[in-house]
Parts: sequence; structure tokens; C-alpha cells
Amino acid sequence: MSGRNDGRAFIGSFTSAGGRGIIHAAVDADTGALTARGATDAVADPSFLALAPDGSVLYAVSETEEGAAAAFTAPDGTGTGVLRPIGAPVPVGGAGPTHLTLAGGHLLTANYGSGSVTALPVGGDGGLLAATGMLQHEGRGPHPDRQRGPHAHQVVADPSGRWILATDLGTDSVRISVLDPASGQLTAHGGTALRPGTGPRHLAFHPAGGHAYVLNELEPTLTVCRWDAERGVLEPVGETPVLPDSAEGASHASEVVVSHDGRFVWAANRGHDSIAVLALDTAYEKAELVTTVPCGGRWPRDLALDPTGRRLYAANEHSGDVTWFDIDPVTGVPARAGSIEAPAASCVIFG
Repeated sequence: MSGRNDGRAFIGSFTSAGGRGIIHAAVDADTGALTARGATDAVADPSFLALAPDGSVLYAVSETEEGAAAAFTAPDGTGTGVLRPIGAPVPVGGAGPTHLTLAGGHLLTANYGSGSVTALPVGGDGGLLAATGMLQHEGRGPHPDRQRGPHAHQVVADPSGRWILATDLGTDSVRISVLDPASGQLTAHGGTALRPGTGPRHLAFHPAGGHAYVLNELEPTLTVCRWDAERGVLEPVGETPVLPDSAEGASHASEVVVSHDGRFVWAANRGHDSIAVLALDTAYEKAELVTTVPCGGRWPRDLALDPTGRRLYAANEHSGDVTWFDIDPVTGVPARAGSIEAPAASCVIFG
């Protein structure tokens, strides 16, 4: 390492499986290496994290049956400061929140266990207030165990900021809603049905804003969609496997990331323990599986690009590490460059 730490990373983990909670780390600007600076287990199972736009507050879900979200002051990357709770965790009114995002002065959570999306106002100090809105999903899918009811897995705002999208693994759909910033109420707008039994888990937008890529967990495929931000309409146009034909055994896709230049998509495969590299055509509507590379550990639950877009990080839950990769700018293929111990790692974010 060069010794110059110019960035920050935060790693979420499952405390119920031996994780440290939230680890904050310094990021070396030259090598991308992570160095742990501290951790807090003040909230149970902080499996997914988000940073306030100004980087001063870190938010976490508590992926428990009771379901809560929490806010922390965010230390810098040099080791100065610690993660301090801002108030107590706030109930989300749903079970097993797995994802969160900030939009319209609110923190939104996707509650997997109960199949709902919750809106929590953000206070002046960055802390969270009591929930003001909730959308309960309805329906089921053909999978006998995983799709007996709705399972909201991710919630994101679209690039225009007008719409809220939630992927629902249990109902093979992406739900679209509108958040009223004044009241904190969520109003259903519409939805998109995907192929039955695919189990959509996460989606990522193309940098140009007109397309989204939905990663399916129950069948390891990527669904390419057009996105109309004027009408709030998501239209599937194709589907591509994220595993080679030679892959054996069960595998469950987890996270999808689009390159900053819009040429590549990466997807994590748990079980196969790989990162899939997919190349996009010039219209951004066809994705071709180029190759897969080992994820550097076992059970990659999350993928994240660093702010430069030159490095990719995998949070490997079962092997308990975060591994980073240098990305070939021509081929998009990641090459392993290092790792840091992070028991029961579930996500990594930068800021």
C-alpha cells in the first residue's frame, strides 16, 4: 500500500452469523486496498447500507423479524471518528428489511419477509423518524417455497428521481410507485411482470437512464428492460443467462452492477461463486455473457464499484471477506487484487 488513504468504505454484515456489524474502512487511492478502522454492532444484522448525499450519515437496515432501520454518524477514511448511533433504531413496520435507499427526504426500505416498502422521514440531524408510508405488495409465484407470497428485495429511485422501483422476488415483478416528499406517503403507480419463476432480486440502471437490468435469483438470468421515465413504465426486451452452460449445481444470483461507461454489466453468482461479465451492445438492449471469474471467496452477496469505476468489490458472505478486483478497461474482466477479512459480509458501499 502507498499509505495514502483517500476514500472510505463501509461493510455491512450479519451479527447473527458472527459478523462485526458495520465495519468502516479506509480505501487506498493507489491500490484500492481496504484497511479496517473500526466497527459497531449497535444494530442487529445491518445487511445493507446507504450514505447520505453529503456523506455525513450512514443508514442501515436491521434485517430481523421485527424489522428496523438505523442512522449513524459516518467517520472519515483516515480513522478519525467512530460510527455513533443517531437515536434508536426505528421500526419499519415490516419483517426482514433487505435493502434501503434515500429519496425525497425519506429513507425507503424493502421488507423481504412481509413483502412491503416503507418510508421513514429523515430528521434535521440525519436521524430517522417514525414511518409515514407503506406499500404492501400482493401476489405469489410458481416456486413452491420461495414464492408463496410477496418478497420485496430492493427499492431504488429511478435516475429522474420521479419514481420508486421495488423488485419483488415472490411475485416475479417490479413495482413502481410515487413518493410524496411532503407527506411521506407512497402511492402505487404500476408494475411490470417478469417471466414466472425467475425471482427478480435487484436491478441497476444504465448510466444513460433509458434502460434497467434486472437480476433474477431463482433462475440465474439478467432481464434487460427499457425504462420510460416520462410515463414510469418498465418494459422487458430480453433475457440472458449469467452462468455458462457448463455450470453445475444450484446457484443464486445476488447483485448487478453497470459500468460507469455503460459497456458492461457484472453479476454475482452465489453457489457458482463467480462474477459474470456481460457486454452490452451499442443500443444497451442486448447483453452477452463474456465469461465468469471466481469471486475470491464463497457466496458473493454483494458487488460494488469504487467511485472511480476502475475496481469491483465482492462481499463474500460465507468465506467472510471483501475481495477487490482491478477491471480491464477493454474487456471488462475483473482480476483479483486483494481482500480483507469481514465475517458474514453482506454489502460494501463507498463514499
